[in-house]
Amino acid sequence: MAFASVASLFERKRVEEALHQAQAELAHANRVTTAGQLAASISHEVAQPVAASVTNANAALRWLAGEPPNLEEARQALSRILRDGKRAGEIIGRIRALVRKEPPRKDQFDINDTILEVIALTRIELHRNGLSPQTRLADGLPPVQGDRIQLQQVILNLILNAVEAMSGPGSEPRDLLITTEKDEASGVRVAVRDSGTGLSPESVDRLFDAFYTTKTDGMGMGLSICRSIVEAHGGRVWVTANQPRGAVFQFSLPGEEETAA
Repeated sequence: MAFASVASLFERKRVEEALHQAQAELAHANRVTTAGQLAASISHEVAQPVAASVTNANAALRWLAGEPPNLEEARQALSRILRDGKRAGEIIGRIRALVRKEPPRKDQFDINDTILEVIALTRIELHRNGLSPQTRLADGLPPVQGDRIQLQQVILNLILNAVEAMSGPGSEPRDLLITTEKDEASGVRVAVRDSGTGLSPESVDRLFDAFYTTKTDGMGMGLSICRSIVEAHGGRVWVTANQPRGAVFQFSLPGEEETAA
């Protein structure tokens, strides 16, 4: 009897580990797909500092070739090359981190910085869709503990979801507001508000279910993955109607002290 109980325990543990592995694989596939959707925007974002570096390199050569050479102007041009090279490297670094396949991490980080990095990553895509995101990020939020890349994936999915909700005809004005605040349970709350077409009452309860989608070409996995990631971090995710139109996707996360407890 005891042997059967131990065997059952090992089997349950094996099934749970397989489930977690499958969820991690699915989340990684979603990040790679999302990066592919942003490929045009990302290439444009990287091309800008590269083109600026070439321009400044030519300028530096001209200043150095002068009689006498203008060393101060050349130095300033080289400083601009250094700045633009760092910017391009940061963009590439964010993309590599997003698509890299590695086990979940347990880091301590600032949720506001994480949100700003995602906005920087989607800046060109938002501009292409006529959107200028607004932020209202609270000061003094407790640090969050968990996997920074996975939570960036949640924020990225919610932002792109909002963009799609406002991409149809007649979706003016197009307002995207991202906010953070302290949660009543000493954690943090993130909200992504759009002014899109909104949600039907029958879809609200099923929106985070796997394979449920309101899109004709969607697979219904993006929001389900968001829920899995948030719940794995001890939080919860939900959606409500925005006023006067649109939707508000929110998720809460425990603060570092609450996570430790």
